[in-house]
Amino acid sequence: MLLALYTKQPWKTLYLTFQVLATVLVFLPILAVQYLFVRPNPTWSWGHAMRVALARRLNSVIIILGKAPSGPDYRTIEPGSGVEGVWMDEAPHLMNTELKIWSSVANVTSMRIPGYWYAKTSVNPKPPTPIAAGQKVFLFLHGGGFIRMSAHPRSPISIIPRSLVELTDDAPYALAVEYRLSSAYPFAEEHPFPAALLDALAGYNFLVNTMGYNPSDIIVAGDSAGGNLAIALTRYLVENIDDTKVSLPGPPGHLLVCSPVTDMSSSHVVPGSSALINDKDIVSDFYTDPHHPPYRILAYVGPFGVGIASCNRYISPASLSPLVQSRFTGFPRTLIIAGGMEVFLDQICSLRDRMVGDIGEMQVTYYEAANAEHDYLAFSWHPDRPATLKAIKERLVSA
Repeated sequence: MLLALYTKQPWKTLYLTFQVLATVLVFLPILAVQYLFVRPNPTWSWGHAMRVALARRLNSVIIILGKAPSGPDYRTIEPGSGVEGVWMDEAPHLMNTELKIWSSVANVTSMRIPGYWYAKTSVNPKPPTPIAAGQKVFLFLHGGGFIRMSAHPRSPISIIPRSLVELTDDAPYALAVEYRLSSAYPFAEEHPFPAALLDALAGYNFLVNTMGYNPSDIIVAGDSAGGNLAIALTRYLVENIDDTKVSLPGPPGHLLVCSPVTDMSSSHVVPGSSALINDKDIVSDFYTDPHHPPYRILAYVGPFGVGIASCNRYISPASLSPLVQSRFTGFPRTLIIAGGMEVFLDQICSLRDRMVGDIGEMQVTYYEAANAEHDYLAFSWHPDRPATLKAIKERLVSA
């Protein structure tokens, strides 16, 4: 197994050295010439095509290594430019029986975790209390396949919460949750599902019961894997709203998901699907063989095994498997963002269709940038970014 080999020295250094040289001396020069004449998408500029190719290349290298170099994580708060770190208490009292069973199997518990406040330019670095009536706030859950990236401003994903807080004076703050990342062999096997969900729940509880935000003023937002987690958190709050044994905060007022991963099974991997034909997307570790799931999925499902991805509504809310009883009745107003060239497009459309079927077209807005790749909102240079941020402002934040 390449992953087991290249995580050890000297093979890791040799592999990285080879990849750097091959990328700089061979891969990029060839594409630089090729893209002068033919590009993966005729609407892309030469620079756009080169950036996507480089991102895809870097992503494939990280996949072989299993995980990116370590950075800020759930164990500590690290100083960061323009943000304020905060500790959020564990919330075991908010776990229902189902969540307790999953946690027991996965050997995870609710725990104290950090988060980072992102603030609109020229306002206090964190919200002054008491919170003004009607002031909205983002609870942001970052992407990274559940195995990398961070809520910290050093992470490239931080451009998303930084951009969201600038949209309007009505929502000047975003709390980014530093949830636990999953890992599996050949690394330590830790933090599988539902660890990240427990952390997202702790972040939501902090906003409501520590900061004093009204649940109806909270916009739960996430990109890629964070979009999956945003849906899971919202589902948990909606499904258990009447549970007398668990005193949960009310569901959020809005849900925003950007390029969400909504099916970790292989149910959308069929001939002609986006999973197979959108092969120039920045994501290069999606299923190409249903018998060999990507490392990120193996890490996230942990001891449950990949079979849980075909039957669990929290992990694969848009799975086509009849075993997934995934309903969206009671969900808040939702904005779904997708790129027309991403591998996850079909499963995102399945999510859209199920939500519209359950809560109606008036409650679900679907925005697709036809020529965009996965998670394009995280790229400052992307040409579709300004229009997408405008749509978020008009259709969700200021609605």
